[in-house]
Parts: sequence; C-alpha cells; structure tokens
Amino acid sequence: MDVLLLLLGLLSILLGIAGSFLPVLPGPILSWLGLLLLYLTGAVPMNYWVVGITFLITIALSVLDYVIPAQGTKKFGGSSYGIWGTNIGLLVGLLAPIPFGFIIGPFIGALVGELLYDSKNQQRAVKAAVGSLVGFLASSFIQFVFGCMCLGMYLWLVWENRVALF
Repeated sequence: MDVLLLLLGLLSILLGIAGSFLPVLPGPILSWLGLLLLYLTGAVPMNYWVVGITFLITIALSVLDYVIPAQGTKKFGGSSYGIWGTNIGLLVGLLAPIPFGFIIGPFIGALVGELLYDSKNQQRAVKAAVGSLVGFLASSFIQFVFGCMCLGMYLWLVWENRVALF
C-alpha cells in the first residue's frame, strides 16, 4: 500500500508540474496532492505545518492563475473590456479544440475586447493583448516553481525516510 501511495504521489507531482503549463490540469492542486499522498504512506511522519502551509499556497496560486493574466492586461494599458476579453478568451481557449488554445484564447480575447472598446487604437489593443500573454506566462512560471519545490520536498522526504519506506 505504501509503495502505491508513493508512486501515486510522484505521478501526481509530475502531472502538477506539467499542469503549470497545461491549464486543463490543476498544477498546484496536483502537486500538493502528491505531497499529501507521501505523508499518508505512514512511513513519513505527518507534518501538519507543511501540509497546511502548502495547502494555503495551493489555494492562493489557484486563484491567482485567473487573476494574473487579467492584471497583466490592465498593467499594459487595457480597459475593462480587455480584462473581460482576457477572461472570456481563457475559457474559450480551454474549451476550444485548438492547439495552444489556452495561450491564444486570452491573447485574442484581450485584443477583441480592446478593439470593441476603441477600434481606432489598434496599438493599445495589441499592447493589452501582449499584457495578457505576459500575465499568463508569469502565472505559469510561478506554478512551475511551486511544482518543482513540491518535487524537491517529495524527493527529500523520500530520501530521509527511505529505510521506513522500502
């Protein structure tokens, strides 16, 4: 049973790292679940502080995943139309059966939103769309770092408790 939880935990963390770039996978949640599964093996002593703090970070990152691209649009001069376009584009991009729709969707959404707001100022519309892309990349990078930190903690805990696990 411990070996199964150990392998499921590792798989979960690896999927979490992949999920930092693939929005169809909840990256931080999967990474946190991998750590939790490791603690549930029984061979690794439960550390409620680590589980609790990483859970709070997971919740924060999951919320920020939707906020950061919209803030990127705003920071690059986008209007509320561009912010709404980013959010709608993200949802459409996730559901659309096109490659990289999760990247293209927010970009196109912000561009269309800004063009609806002011069709004469295409330069500002493109700048706001670039802001949504920068926001998405920043969010993905933060999630990737968290996933790698979870993997590092996982490997360290496995190494420290290798006698009890194997």
